[in-house]
Amino acid sequence: MPKITYVTHDGIETVVDVAVNETVMRGGVLNGIKGIVAQCGGGASCGTCHVYVDPENTKPLAEMHQVEDELLYFTACERKENSRLSCQLPVTEELDGLVVHLPEKQL
Repeated sequence: MPKITYVTHDGIETVVDVAVNETVMRGGVLNGIKGIVAQCGGGASCGTCHVYVDPENTKPLAEMHQVEDELLYFTACERKENSRLSCQLPVTEELDGLVVHLPEKQL
């Protein structure tokens, strides 16, 4: 199973195994990662699973669709160049080692 590292706003790193075909969001929720609210359950309609993909990332990420792109302008914390909705990041074997940073708040 691919390992995904979630880094909280205060720097605490948690590495979890996430099943292929889950999303980075579901992996966080199922493993009790604080900082991923996921109010809409993964429907790309709330923006409460906002993450910052590590700037050093070289892993192949799913293409960002227009709905995700637009929603990222309305998240609780600043949108950055590396912002993504974790519900829109399906986990593949190639994502093993992915690091995502959680914003200070989601709501």
